[in-house]
Amino acid sequence: MTTLSDTAPLDAEERMYHEIYDAIMEHRLPARTKLTEQSLSQIYGLARHGVRKVLGRLSADGLVDLEVNRGAFIASPGIQEANDMFELRQTLEQLAIEKVLTTASAADVASLRHLVERERDAYLRGDKPQWIRLSADFHIQLAQLSGNQLLVEMLRRLVSRTTLLISHQSAAPSAGSQPCSFDEHLNVVNALERKDKKLALQEMTLHLNRCACRTPKATEKGFDLRAVLAQSQLKSS
Repeated sequence: MTTLSDTAPLDAEERMYHEIYDAIMEHRLPARTKLTEQSLSQIYGLARHGVRKVLGRLSADGLVDLEVNRGAFIASPGIQEANDMFELRQTLEQLAIEKVLTTASAADVASLRHLVERERDAYLRGDKPQWIRLSADFHIQLAQLSGNQLLVEMLRRLVSRTTLLISHQSAAPSAGSQPCSFDEHLNVVNALERKDKKLALQEMTLHLNRCACRTPKATEKGFDLRAVLAQSQLKSS
C-alpha cells in the first residue's frame, strides 16, 4: 500500500484508491456498503474501466468483496473468518520473524524502529488515516525483510482485512484499545534488535492475540457514498 505522501500529485485513480481506503479504515464507509461503478465514475471523473481497476486493487487488499452479478461491497468478514485469519496470521508472522532474525541487518531493524516512531507520531498528532496505514505497514515491512515475496502478498491481504475488523470509533482511543499498538510493535523490534528469538515470537503472539480481541462495534447502515467521498475531496482540495 502506498501512502499519500509517496505520490504527488495523485491522479484520479490513485486519489480514489486512497480516499476509499481511508474511508473504509475509518469506518466512514461501513461494512457491506455498495460501491457502485456509476457513482464512483461521477465522483472521480473516471471511466468505468478505471473504476473497476481501483476496485480490483481494493479487492486484492481484502477491503472490498467483488460479487458476481451483484457488484462491489465493503468487506464484512464474519466471526469465523476473523478467527481463521488471525490464526493464519499467527503462523505467517511467526515465520516472518524467524526469517528476519537470520537475514535482517542492523539497518533493517532500525527502519522498523523508525516506522514505529512515525506510527506513534501520527497517533499523537491525531492523523488517524496515516496512523492506521503505518500500523498495518509495520507488519508488511516485517514480512518484506524476510525476503519471501509470497509471504508478503499473503500477509498484505490478511493485515488489511483484519485491520478492517477493528473499530476506530473513538477520535482518541486509549492506549489499551489501539487496534495495532505501536508499543506492542516496539516490543517486537526491541526483541529483534537483541536477536532474542523466543522473546520476539512471544511478543508477536501477544500482540496478535490482543488485536484479535479488539472486536468491531456495530455501524450505521445506509451511508451516502457520494457524501462520504465528497468530504475527502474537499479536504484534499
